[in-house]
Amino acid sequence: MSDLNLNPNIERPDDFYADLLDAHEGLSKEESDAFNARLILVLANHIGDGEVLRAALKAAAK
Repeated sequence: MSDLNLNPNIERPDDFYADLLDAHEGLSKEESDAFNARLILVLANHIGDGEVLRAALKAAAK
């Protein structure tokens, strides 16, 4: 099992944020929400470790 990493770990975070905003450009609220849900599922699948995912859910709820 891997521990959840809550330390800054995104290479070039400002660029990622800009890419994320660009991905939402022109989407309605409903489309944007659906995009976010798909992105979460894609990233959760990439992580794959149920314990890490549960820890992420708890961390996000705080």
